[in-house]
Amino acid sequence: MALASTTEPVTLANSTIPEIRLLRKALGIRLFEQRLLKLFSEGRLFGTVHTCIGQEWTGVAVAEHLQPADVIFSNHRCHGHYLARTGNFEGLFAEIMGREAGICAGRGGSQHICDSNVFSNGIQGGIMPVSAGIAYAQKIEDGNAITVVFIGDGTLGEGAVYETLNIASMWGLPLLVILENNLYAQSTSQKQTLSGDILARPQAFGIATMHGNTWEPTSLIASVGKAVEQVRETRQPLFFRIDTYRLMAHSKSDDDRSRDEVEGYWQRDVLHSARETHREVMEPLTAELEQMLDDAVAQAEKSPLSSELETSLPEPATTWSETLIEEKDRVVNRIYAGLRSAMEQDERVILLGEDIEGPYGGAFKVTKDLSQIFPGRVRNTPISELAITGVSNGLALRGMHPVTEIMFGDFVMLAADQWINHAAKFQYMYANQVTVPLVLRTPMGGKRGYGPTHSQSLEKHLLGVPGTQVLALHNRYDPALIYGSLMKDIDRPTLVIENKVLYGEKASSEAIDGYKWFHSSHRFPISYLHTETPSDLVILCMGGMLSEVEKAIGQLFLEHDIIAEALCPTQIFPLQIEAILSIVRQSGRLLLVEEGHGFCGFTAEVLAEIYERDPNVRIRRVYSHSQHIPSAKPLELEVLPNAARIVREALVLGADR
Repeated sequence: MALASTTEPVTLANSTIPEIRLLRKALGIRLFEQRLLKLFSEGRLFGTVHTCIGQEWTGVAVAEHLQPADVIFSNHRCHGHYLARTGNFEGLFAEIMGREAGICAGRGGSQHICDSNVFSNGIQGGIMPVSAGIAYAQKIEDGNAITVVFIGDGTLGEGAVYETLNIASMWGLPLLVILENNLYAQSTSQKQTLSGDILARPQAFGIATMHGNTWEPTSLIASVGKAVEQVRETRQPLFFRIDTYRLMAHSKSDDDRSRDEVEGYWQRDVLHSARETHREVMEPLTAELEQMLDDAVAQAEKSPLSSELETSLPEPATTWSETLIEEKDRVVNRIYAGLRSAMEQDERVILLGEDIEGPYGGAFKVTKDLSQIFPGRVRNTPISELAITGVSNGLALRGMHPVTEIMFGDFVMLAADQWINHAAKFQYMYANQVTVPLVLRTPMGGKRGYGPTHSQSLEKHLLGVPGTQVLALHNRYDPALIYGSLMKDIDRPTLVIENKVLYGEKASSEAIDGYKWFHSSHRFPISYLHTETPSDLVILCMGGMLSEVEKAIGQLFLEHDIIAEALCPTQIFPLQIEAILSIVRQSGRLLLVEEGHGFCGFTAEVLAEIYERDPNVRIRRVYSHSQHIPSAKPLELEVLPNAARIVREALVLGADR
């Protein structure tokens, strides 16, 4: 029997498989997963693995109906989905083995793969908005490609699912959600975690639903085909529940389910039953596939183990020059100008956020009339910070350049999972096969009387995340130039912090008498308030603190005859520390100022970076009092750093002149 080529239907354990070709796919996935468990037991694999034994037909059913431009986004249990789409057993073996020949050069391993329009990530729920973002990009492209996202019933506990279903329905996205209903969330039974009906959830958002099961693969394949066709033709989302059962442990050996229960599902399993009922088909097919797996493992093991680390390039030599702000306008208007220019020059730039469309134009009126000037490219979103950031990630993966506004910086932690576990990691863990040109804009800072939950400076929680950069705008370097440079060649997720008080301040190069503003040659410059008179100390700050530092420098000179200079980096991560140190060494004294809390803050890291390179530099810090920011104006001003506190600390630092 020519097993790989026949198209004759075969009846297996009361289920008809349309073609041996599809049976071969499902059995190949089963044997691959079993081989992984064997390799782990032999000590030839490292880490963990989540097999899909028992669930193979879901991937086969979906892959059968996809076109090359369609996208799959899967989860931690992704092997079957990937293999059904690609058949690349050798590449996946090598990846899980941590080999250079792996589909992601060994960086992603079992849970994090990227190849042939198949992606996966191991964070429950987080892949939903990313998939919706890819589907949104497909809608903008106006073709017929669709996105398929695989989730499990345990994922229904994640809020990201519901935020995404709402957006997918409201925006009419070509998204097919496949829910593999295997009755368990790792070890916890669905009876303990899920109330109500699964399909009632998407139906509540106006999303069409279908269902099938893996014990009737012929029917499942046909039903999934109808679902794919419906999403492709209507360009609307559809939710498909597939009832199935995971026959092996969640991971390698962590199974405490009832043996009788598991055995009962083994007996229902089509592939397992067919070993006895259809030996004449299964035995030669199994032998053929086992030999293929032997060859794939041997070939994968020939590849070297992945060992090359990504290293940072040395900081280039820094030059300083005067760059005058030509348009002396309010900061909010300069940000608007930068965004407008970017949208004029690049159709891939789109804006997402809450209340950003005109006539409202954003809580701080940054986006103004951009929705009227660029119809369809400025979009109001639901109050769903996690989902809109995830959608932006998906757009970026698809080549768009989303600029997404989080209305207040206090809300940015709602999107932290999308920033840290998705945006930041995609490029690295997918071995540089993708980039994530995403900009997340958000206002931070106090002095507006908004109180404890709308006045914070939370940047420290997002500093130091590999693969990202963080910028803090100020009014001594044109924000329009910053956005222009950023959007011209964005190559990574970028958080831009816009100080709320500065929105109304003038952007200008005005300097204290006897001083001039110089700016470094970096893409995102360090601004340097310099005087020809030798200085007694340098004061380094970021963002909105610069105005307080300028006041303090004036007071130090007029009242105490102390000469201080200021440094204000725009890029606060990664920090251009060598350029900063070259200025600081001239006086040997450094005062660090930040609006946020001091513990584990931005200035704490600057202090550490400076001290590691030159322990002779004397350093002190000024930061917010360690309490929440009150609404009452006198209390708020007392909590936050101000010029008077900066002067006091500068006097202590300069006492031994």
